[in-house]
Amino acid sequence: MPNSAPGAEAGSKGGLGTVRNAVRLLELLGEGPAFQQLSDLAERSGMSLPTVHRLLRSLVLADLAVQDEQSSRYGLGPELTRLSAHYLTRLPLLGALGPYLSPLHDELSTTLYVMTLVHGEVVYVDRVDGPSSGPYRDTHRVYPALLTAGGRLLAARSDDASWEQALRLLDDGEREKAVAARDEWAVAPWLAVAPDDPTISPEVAVPVIDGRGNAVGALSAAVADAHAENNSAVAASLSRAARAAGRTLSHV
Repeated sequence: MPNSAPGAEAGSKGGLGTVRNAVRLLELLGEGPAFQQLSDLAERSGMSLPTVHRLLRSLVLADLAVQDEQSSRYGLGPELTRLSAHYLTRLPLLGALGPYLSPLHDELSTTLYVMTLVHGEVVYVDRVDGPSSGPYRDTHRVYPALLTAGGRLLAARSDDASWEQALRLLDDGEREKAVAARDEWAVAPWLAVAPDDPTISPEVAVPVIDGRGNAVGALSAAVADAHAENNSAVAASLSRAARAAGRTLSHV
């Protein structure tokens, strides 16, 4: 993702520009260390110090950002958690998949994940732990989409703008491989991927398709080996739940 936004303040007078610039600062606060310096945020955003300071003060007053009293650095605020919880309670994808997750968990005896695509990343919005989920808790995982099985399925099926956002999060070598594989991923009924991060289990994922043919999310299961022969059986079980949820979404 670009480290700066040239001309971020250009045409920023008025409500729309102010909101756009504030959102850009929230995005930057979500990257890198938990607390960041004002000068660094100004440099990365392409906005002036006074503009960034003014926007951050407004975000702090709204609890969308916080300022550390000792270092004076800024981080994301607790109001985002409340808004996120309200959003998830209203997310049709979770409501449609909810009735199928427990039976699927009992059948597969492994950890299940539900994810959506947001700005080139997959956000894991729900999780049902398996009996051997391991010592790592990653309930709120956000990961570059094209490095995950579910993310590849979703990004490849998305529009070109969303695909480009996902590509920008990859290095040059990974980007070339993704471009070459997009057509294959866009029609794949399921994928299995072992992330480079050793704390994250390999996953088998399937898309959740709504009544209009849109991939609105992905359902995945943790597996021991991304190349195991029985992954196709895992995918078949996931697909049955995803299709049932898709039929529900057709009536939402």
